[in-house]
Amino acid sequence: MDISRLSFSSNTVLEDPLPWVYQLEDIGFTGWEMVQEGTQCLREDNLPKIREVVDTTNLVLTMHMPFSDMNLAGLNPGIHGEVLRQMKNYLYLASELVEVAVVHPGYLSPYGKKVSDRAWDTNIRSIQELCDTAEEYGISIAVENMPNFPMIFGREPDEMLRMLDDVDRDNVGMTLDIGHANTTGHVESFLEKCSDRILHVHLHDNMGKRDEHLPAGRGTVNWEAVKKGLSNYKGRLVTEMSSLEEGRESLDFLKGL
Repeated sequence: MDISRLSFSSNTVLEDPLPWVYQLEDIGFTGWEMVQEGTQCLREDNLPKIREVVDTTNLVLTMHMPFSDMNLAGLNPGIHGEVLRQMKNYLYLASELVEVAVVHPGYLSPYGKKVSDRAWDTNIRSIQELCDTAEEYGISIAVENMPNFPMIFGREPDEMLRMLDDVDRDNVGMTLDIGHANTTGHVESFLEKCSDRILHVHLHDNMGKRDEHLPAGRGTVNWEAVKKGLSNYKGRLVTEMSSLEEGRESLDFLKGL
């Protein structure tokens, strides 16, 4: 793993991110992943401040698309249309800021569970639409594997590969989330089966059951296997933590590898 490409992302989105973003380089991070949730959402009025981050630091920016209340496999046409509208708008707003946008696959609603093939097809068409919009802005879409949640797509390597094949776009790849893979027991199989599709990586730890987002080294993730499996990987590594202190702890642990 090349930790010179290590980014920080906060999954705590209740405060203004800009004060702590300017501390990232001092800690040792070289990038920031903007989560389009809460106070980190891009808007026309805060774009100048985000551009200032790009202009006054050496941070590489990536973007995590919104996931709260968002379902790319949703079968309510009005709600689904609004989900895609919002996501496409974030791609537009970030068009001069990022080259990679992370997206969660869809999940089965109570109705979707009854017509799962239709929900799968809707999920695929949704990702295709996002890829087509992203291509206009020179952005790649990185679909993230999911933790051990019921009814959500993308928990297993074979399903992720099928999803990417069905999407069939040149600018689509995979975000390998190590913590998520640990909750399903598939860390090593993701690294083995999906190595040539990994476009982006998320790093965090857990005890193997819940998506706890612990600092690297505090849980049961086999980090030696991760190190080996990502030995030829050249993309961004993103620590998804709740605080800068946890980010620093993860950075120190990863350096120790």
